[in-house]
Amino acid sequence: MGTQEHIIGILGGMGPAATADFYTKLVSLTPGSIDQEHPKVVIWADPTVPDRTLALTENGPDPTPWLLRGAEVLRAAGATLLAIPCNTAHAFLPPIASQLGMPLVHMIDQVARHISEMSPTVCTVGLLATSGTVRAQLYEQWLSRYGIDVLAPSPDVQSNHVMPAIRAVKGGDRGSGVTDRLAAAANHLVTRGAQLVVAGCTEIPLGLPAAAAPCPVIDPATVLVRALLAQTSLGDSRVQ
Repeated sequence: MGTQEHIIGILGGMGPAATADFYTKLVSLTPGSIDQEHPKVVIWADPTVPDRTLALTENGPDPTPWLLRGAEVLRAAGATLLAIPCNTAHAFLPPIASQLGMPLVHMIDQVARHISEMSPTVCTVGLLATSGTVRAQLYEQWLSRYGIDVLAPSPDVQSNHVMPAIRAVKGGDRGSGVTDRLAAAANHLVTRGAQLVVAGCTEIPLGLPAAAAPCPVIDPATVLVRALLAQTSLGDSRVQ
């Protein structure tokens, strides 16, 4: 299949606001001036997918069957290229990758590639993410391939700042209190040596505007969008 024939399948609903934000970024970053210059997209947003963090940290229900079902729905709708704008969901992908039925543009892989190519060289990043992503060491696995270290928040900062902020965004709150929590967590990572922060949960950019952060922030959703556009010949892979 040629690159221009791809139909992007977005496996979303984890959570709904993050999925809407992801599609908005896909539209805004597509270098098209008319409708017909945008990619074909199928979105399956299933908010009933069990909590990924609870599955990883408290033996909660396994979300894998929901992920496979979502991929099946997208395939049936014509999708040929898969994107999953949920960081924590990537912890469940290795055992089922061959069952997805279409190529996956792996968000965390793309972020690791992007950071490895940055100038000046990045040696240490801070991670703001769900406790599930932190526990699974997803970013450590991919960034270690490029010799990049990952700093996670202390348990106190994770439980009292990061997770409450993520839950607040999921509940519709994007106010100053949420921003203050995330900015404090980012500052905590910077003081420990982080050169930049990865917003490793798709809710975090909704609560932490770039202007409020004490350092550069990498938005994995934006990185993933540019990678998708590169594969559909509708954009390039540079992340600005």
